Amino acid sequence: MPEDRTHKVSCSSYVNEVEVAFELLSGKWVPLIVWTLATEGTKRFGELRKIMPSATQKMLTQQLRALEKNGLVSRKIYPEVPPVVEYSLTDIGRKLSPILKDLNAWSREYLDHRDGRGK
Repeated sequence: MPEDRTHKVSCSSYVNEVEVAFELLSGKWVPLIVWTLATEGTKRFGELRKIMPSATQKMLTQQLRALEKNGLVSRKIYPEVPPVVEYSLTDIGRKLSPILKDLNAWSREYLDHRDGRGK
């Protein structure tokens, strides 16, 4: 796959900057990965797998690597046997936390409205 297709934010023809955020957060497991790291802090790979049991190891690895490549997640490897790998949000990744909390509240409100429980 060409490099520019594996690296998010490779295109400069955005109509609005919000497209950058949606592109960076695209991917089936990306929002849950970022939300988990934002709300629960540093996690080992195995802990993330338990939180997202439907995610294959390959898919979770790919999405974590993409987040790392885009500067939203940092990965720390401890030289142990077996290797221990921890993931956490970077400074710029942590800035997503209040946005995700607002989005979570909006989602709750939307579901209530959709299900007839809202005003």
